[in-house]
Amino acid sequence: MSESACDAKASKEVKESENVAEKYSSMSATRSGGDELSCAFSAVPAHKPVKKQIQFVTSEEKQEFSKFPTKAGRRSLSRSISQSSTDSYSSAASYTDSSDDETSPRDKTQVNSKGSGDFCVKNIKQAEFGRREIEIAEQDMSALISLRKRAQGEKPLAGSKIVGCTHITAQTAVLIETLVALGAQCRWTACNIYSTQNEVAAALSEAGVAVFAWKGESEADFWWCIDRCVGTEAWQPNMILDDGGDLTHWVYKKYPNVFKKIRGIVEESVTGVHRLYQLSKAGKLCVPAMNVNDSVTKQKFDNLYCCRESILDGFVPLLLPVVLVSQETPFYTFFLTCRLKRTTDVMFGGKQVVVCGYGEVGKGCCSALKALGAIVYVTEIDPICALQACMDGFRVVKLNEVIRQVDMIITCTGNKNVVTREQLDRVKNGCIVCNMGHSNTEIDVASLRTPELTWERVRSQVDHVIWPDGKRVVLLAEGRLLNLSCSTVPTFVLSITATTQALALIELYNAPEGRYKQDVYLLPKKMDEYVASLHLPTFDAHLTELSDEQAKYLGLNKNGPFKPNYYRY
Repeated sequence: MSESACDAKASKEVKESENVAEKYSSMSATRSGGDELSCAFSAVPAHKPVKKQIQFVTSEEKQEFSKFPTKAGRRSLSRSISQSSTDSYSSAASYTDSSDDETSPRDKTQVNSKGSGDFCVKNIKQAEFGRREIEIAEQDMSALISLRKRAQGEKPLAGSKIVGCTHITAQTAVLIETLVALGAQCRWTACNIYSTQNEVAAALSEAGVAVFAWKGESEADFWWCIDRCVGTEAWQPNMILDDGGDLTHWVYKKYPNVFKKIRGIVEESVTGVHRLYQLSKAGKLCVPAMNVNDSVTKQKFDNLYCCRESILDGFVPLLLPVVLVSQETPFYTFFLTCRLKRTTDVMFGGKQVVVCGYGEVGKGCCSALKALGAIVYVTEIDPICALQACMDGFRVVKLNEVIRQVDMIITCTGNKNVVTREQLDRVKNGCIVCNMGHSNTEIDVASLRTPELTWERVRSQVDHVIWPDGKRVVLLAEGRLLNLSCSTVPTFVLSITATTQALALIELYNAPEGRYKQDVYLLPKKMDEYVASLHLPTFDAHLTELSDEQAKYLGLNKNGPFKPNYYRY
């Protein structure tokens, strides 16, 4: 579509339905033909163990620790303490993780206080804990709460039936409950088998949201949960909110009639967006889809700043000195060791790390690692990103050039087989391998499950893969997303993404027929700017206003958008 045609179309459509960003904005924007929005959304073309142990334990501590069971309860005790050390450092570990209950949630019969059993979570009795987590998250998601208050009177999502597949955390719960407050009916499942906060899933189920997810699902559980969200005759979704594309793929393949009736898809990950573009290119995308991942407010905040903070936090609860403890080691020695070592056992200063990919996620990871004194290498396929890495002070290499010397390998490309078995055969003893991309395809983990290699579970989500010569490679989260699988991410940043998702859902659901074709769309700058403006009061930030003369000089509307769609921040 030509730019002039796009402008003309937008001008006509704006009269039919006000843009969501403007509708709920407190900014007194005035209309001026097609200047305010060039298009509602722009379509994107398809394109060794240690021998010596700590001995300095006081008699009081010995007496305290001796209260714990030693024989019959050893198995459950070691499991409980191993997990609770994670609980101590991260709310990502559910309160129920340290339970001795090994029963699969699928084999339980649970009901909430209202008598409903339309959910499947680890333990509905943990709902009270989850509610506290959600309330804490709300305090740092004031912009999303503000949007909820502004729009809930109109119920812009009334009649919508949203099926979601995202990480189920306290922050996501605030988004889900915002959608419900705006009139939506929701059914939800998890996009990652390790990131679910069990107590939050329980709290949502208690509140009436049909949630099918728990931390530590098997692959079979994962797909079963997705199917339970969609495959119900009494409830048919008309909107999809996805993270990774698995839900969209499942509905498209197994429920084609349902897929055809979907009014819109909102996708927030590189992997999921890539899948949507593939469907569009093949002419199989029969519904409009919104690419949230490439919105400025997602790329520059969630992908960059969020990963910059959470990449290192993911190591903290994982790389504790459990490996130092043999089965014969007294329990109190282990516990004291954990108590004394709050931060990671791995000192990042001086360590050689290779980060595969220098997109926004890679930039955030490299920035954090460099700040702690790590020697960082970058691998890239894109010359522009490679040049950025060079200008930021990182050496751009091929992985095979440094594979024998690096202490850590971190993938964040969205690709598959970025780290192969042949390369893992060549890494040095003790090398840590992990992934910051959405899917578990970047590290060829399947090639490691062979008879000649031994897998040793050190603690939750930390495995040692042992080669015949005794070499050990530390694999975190079985190659799955490190930060959300093993830690939490900053609530405030997630508020930005969640607000963007909510607005995208409102826009797609309320758009007049014909506005969006069977294609993938980007958010306009106007909506990105509105999302950002909602979050500025947190910092007591005050924008400078353009004078009429300045606005005319720059050719801008005084109320935005302030940058053209092609501008890159």
